[in-house]
Amino acid sequence: MREVQAARPRRPGSMLVMRLMAVSVFVVGAAGATFSAHAQDRHGPGMGGGGHGGMMMFDGPAGRNGHGLDRMLDGLNASAAQRAQIKQIAMAAAADLKAQREAARGLHEKGMQIFTAPTVDAAAAESLRQQMSAQRDQASKRRLQAMLDIAKVLTPEQRAKIGERMKERQAVMKDRMQRMQQERAERGQRPPAQK
Repeated sequence: MREVQAARPRRPGSMLVMRLMAVSVFVVGAAGATFSAHAQDRHGPGMGGGGHGGMMMFDGPAGRNGHGLDRMLDGLNASAAQRAQIKQIAMAAAADLKAQREAARGLHEKGMQIFTAPTVDAAAAESLRQQMSAQRDQASKRRLQAMLDIAKVLTPEQRAKIGERMKERQAVMKDRMQRMQQERAERGQRPPAQK
């Protein structure tokens, strides 16, 4: 017959300690996922991150944005009036998004303070996650508004031309990714995770 061992009596606070450890692991995981998602939003696929495609022309240094904008407008045969209006829209959006990036940096620093505190405050972490989500949503809305404002300045033919260029660019990027994956496979490396 099998010997049955008597269950060890639990110490009065051990269950509480186990629950606190479980909550801590969950909060650390959630904080990591939040910060990772935030980083992915800023540095993901596309022109600088987030998969926003052409909308990313408003994120970054004004000099770089101006050059990309000029190249885009050159290919559309944009008039001087269109160029002036579009540059004004892009500059205003870039300034707004710069302020939003600085606010996001502050939220990230706050997150690190929550995470590294002696006791992790789950409510504060959740509140911060909501603030970060709202900030990303606000930035996305600002980019979209700029794109809509630019669309009003361009003709339907010019917008169609932009659409064609974006499709061509996507095909080039897809081809580049496939070549990179093939090269990694040939070197014996694992391909990056697909979304």
